[in-house]
Amino acid sequence: MFGTCIENVRRLVPLVHNITNYVTVNDVANVLLACGGSPIMSDELEEVEDITAICAGLNINIGTLNARTIDGMFAAGKKANELCHPVVFDPVGAGASALRTDTALHLTEEIKFTVIRGNISEIKTLAFGNGTTKGVDADVADEVTEENLTESVTFVKRFAQKIGCIIAITGAIDLVSDGKKCYVIRNGRPEMGKITGTGCQLSGMIAAFTAANPKDHFEAAAAAVCTMGLAGEIGFRHMIKGEGNAAYRGRIIDAIYNMNGDILDKGANYEVR
Repeated sequence: MFGTCIENVRRLVPLVHNITNYVTVNDVANVLLACGGSPIMSDELEEVEDITAICAGLNINIGTLNARTIDGMFAAGKKANELCHPVVFDPVGAGASALRTDTALHLTEEIKFTVIRGNISEIKTLAFGNGTTKGVDADVADEVTEENLTESVTFVKRFAQKIGCIIAITGAIDLVSDGKKCYVIRNGRPEMGKITGTGCQLSGMIAAFTAANPKDHFEAAAAAVCTMGLAGEIGFRHMIKGEGNAAYRGRIIDAIYNMNGDILDKGANYEVR
């Protein structure tokens, strides 16, 4: 089922506008190329509307938030809404500072997002208006586990319904909900947490997958999450003695580059609740 989603990305090669994290911008671009999309990066206010207008999707990430780029995020987001393009929001570090939290909340009020992807602490910050994070990582107390899975699924469904968009919570167990159903995804490796930017890369991929699959954004978002997790598994299997997180990052991107519909359908590990 998910295989069709990645095959559509490769067939349509959607151009994705990224206003993203300076720490991971190169990796986001490479992952978009690896999955079959095409990246463009621009956060300058004077051009973001023009760039968004020629793209099929928009990815907004506040990982290296600064006052200069905030206006560009709003302008690009509203332009994408006007054109009915899918918009993905990655509220990196929401809850860590007043600026991040306030900006994230304001963006969700002013822009209609197709998908919001974050860790559980960031999503709880958006849901409750405040929260705590460990820098840009989830607070351990918030983690989705098998023990609190039913409660977490109920939370993500309710929040997705309330805010009116797809919510993707990523971590040891990934949850993707449209407010009615929830994909519970168990692909991935714990070692992925040692690499900076797998979440940022995933948000870029979600933008490409939703742009290439306009009839089912929900399935497309879940397919992108499975793709990243499965790539983490495949990349880890190809690690050799002496390699560490730098090599692992490249192996994950290579695994995405070599992913096809059959590999994804066979390797996707999920249930629907």
